[in-house]
Amino acid sequence: MQIKTYTGRNATAVLARVKAELGPDAVILSSRECREGERAWHEMSVGVEHAAAPGTARSAMGPAAGPSVGPGGSVPPGWEEWHREWGQMKEHLFALMKPALRMEELTPRQRVALEYLTREGVDDGVAMTLHRRLAASPDASVLEALADIVPVRGWSLAAWPQRAQVFAGPFGAGKTTAMLRMALALRRERADLKIVLVNADCGRGHGRLLLKHYAELSGLVYREASTAAEFAAILRENPDAARIMVDLPGVARDGSLARQLAILGLSGAGAGTGVAVHLVLPPHHGPAQMSALLARYAFEGAGSLVWTKLDEACTFGALVNVAAACGLPVSAFSYGPGMRNSLVAASDAALWRLLFKRQLPGEAPVENAPRQQAEPRPVTPSPLGAGGARPEGIRSGDIRPDGIRRDGIRTDARPAVGARP
Repeated sequence: MQIKTYTGRNATAVLARVKAELGPDAVILSSRECREGERAWHEMSVGVEHAAAPGTARSAMGPAAGPSVGPGGSVPPGWEEWHREWGQMKEHLFALMKPALRMEELTPRQRVALEYLTREGVDDGVAMTLHRRLAASPDASVLEALADIVPVRGWSLAAWPQRAQVFAGPFGAGKTTAMLRMALALRRERADLKIVLVNADCGRGHGRLLLKHYAELSGLVYREASTAAEFAAILRENPDAARIMVDLPGVARDGSLARQLAILGLSGAGAGTGVAVHLVLPPHHGPAQMSALLARYAFEGAGSLVWTKLDEACTFGALVNVAAACGLPVSAFSYGPGMRNSLVAASDAALWRLLFKRQLPGEAPVENAPRQQAEPRPVTPSPLGAGGARPEGIRSGDIRPDGIRRDGIRTDARPAVGARP
């Protein structure tokens, strides 16, 4: 995004100049009246998206995350139609290529793992990439091939040294709760760490109350910011804050994450390398919705994936698909309704258990779960002595003196279900 500052005698004159030079797609980042002695003027900072210059770093979300932006921040004509047609072409190509995969080239263990990943919802393109790598090396492990596709960088102070940690994601993804859990994890790592929680989603009351409540309980600093000037004031007021964690609002269908970051002054040359953006997603969305979200939340710079609501998912193929599409590492796993013992830093072992065993990080393996012993049943003396209790529905005339019914079944025979050894 390109940011320019305009000045004029009043706001009307500055707006007319902005529209004439940048068009209707310009975003007003800040606006203020300035005065110096008897001289007064109006100053306005405006941002507009523009195409990246040749040789600049590519987006952290990968080249396929979103459209190339044309002059003035507009999407090239026909982009949506071209994108839809290309998606259909990919589906047809994969449909033709899948039957041609020679599964017999893989070892039995590799073949079983690849078939399992396909059933879990792993994308056809990722499955074909895995097949090609495994077929080229019969001794290769499936986990080694997956590690190249799904990078992991666990949440910690050392792994994420950026001062500003920004949390973005769709509405209802659980980013406010995930940010709180990750802030408490940093506090457990270092008790004297000063953390500032910034609520940039000021339009929603629930998130504001939740952040403010837990900030007061945990000794964290709570602030609100909706413009670049307000966020800069927070930075000046808290020079000793080691981490400033920002909760962004969800991006509208016609918006973009880059625009939201620019509004807070967290993009471009002014942000430097001290900002990391964490994309918070639940694994429930379908492939089409995930692709749309990745295009909407594309950004440049350092960042990660935070997976939430894992306890509500039935398959976890999306963890592989999204990582393959955007190239971001996984930093944390969030699950459960509470604040304690409901988030862990991502690790390869936790990821593989979640993907192949559907085992949440906080759960004990099923095979190691303690078995519950049945309580002993009270022994009731039988009126028939050694013959046992008289079964209901059987008349006394149907029982012979030796304790055997006329149909050949002993009266002391226990039913198979619920009997003690």
